[in-house]
Amino acid sequence: MSLRGAVDGLLEASVVGSFTRVGYDVRSRLYDWTPLGELRLDGKTAAVTGATSGLGRVAAELLARQGATVCIVGRDPERTARAQGETGAASALLADLSSMRETRALAEQLAGPLDVLVLNAGAMTRDFTLTDEGNEVTLATHVLSQFLLIDALRPQLEASGTRVIVVSSGGMYLERLDVDALQPTEATYDGVRAYSRAKRAQVALVEEWTRRLEHATVNAMHPGWADTPGLRQGLPRFSRALAPVLRSPAQGADTIVWLAAAPEAGAAKGEFFLDRRPRPIHRRRSTRRVDEAREHARLWELCVRLTRARSADA
Repeated sequence: MSLRGAVDGLLEASVVGSFTRVGYDVRSRLYDWTPLGELRLDGKTAAVTGATSGLGRVAAELLARQGATVCIVGRDPERTARAQGETGAASALLADLSSMRETRALAEQLAGPLDVLVLNAGAMTRDFTLTDEGNEVTLATHVLSQFLLIDALRPQLEASGTRVIVVSSGGMYLERLDVDALQPTEATYDGVRAYSRAKRAQVALVEEWTRRLEHATVNAMHPGWADTPGLRQGLPRFSRALAPVLRSPAQGADTIVWLAAAPEAGAAKGEFFLDRRPRPIHRRRSTRRVDEAREHARLWELCVRLTRARSADA
């Protein structure tokens, strides 16, 4: 192993060193990263969900700076309009991505070539909540809507060779894939665990889509611990305790934009990235399953059933 690889490996093993700004700062120098501003996206189109704050907003702004024609997607009309003006996005669409009905409508509006699709919408929800379609809101927003959107856009993604980037979380390392646990009752609901389980499911679906898509590329990433409204609201004590070493939103979003723009990133498929490098999807023995393939199949079947996807079962 090279010295750089050894240093990177030590950071990764430390968790805190890896996920904080320490990891970002060390790795950006260690590997002499190409500045994002040099990775041009002129003539390319990009869509970013969850783009009114945090990582999604920063990613949209950076993509626009690099020359992409950006469409942002938000839920609140006022915040979405403001974000469009402040990020330089060319257009904005409204959709509540906990709703399968609105997700389908969004897919119909995302017509034409699409070079980059950033799936970032989501939040950590403390209280057990069902949507009017009967889905638990964490599962609906983080897992079902992403599945349905990829399925609905599938011909378009394949035709454009779209780079699909799923914004997951290091929190997924805390949970194994458990399809039954993805559908908690009010009595068993825990917001943090529901979030972590949904993020694990996202990574599993990235692997499944990679097996099924020929020309589009799907990868997941996690931003480390970044100082975003989502972190401050979802984990206020954690956010305050680590405030001095949290990454900036731009540092958290760096790998999103790198996956969208870097020539070398185009060869990656089905990977889970942090700081521009693929990372293992398990850190604990307890998150591994001997029946992983079976649970992947169960997850796929659940998504097809709850979204009524038209082509995903093919």
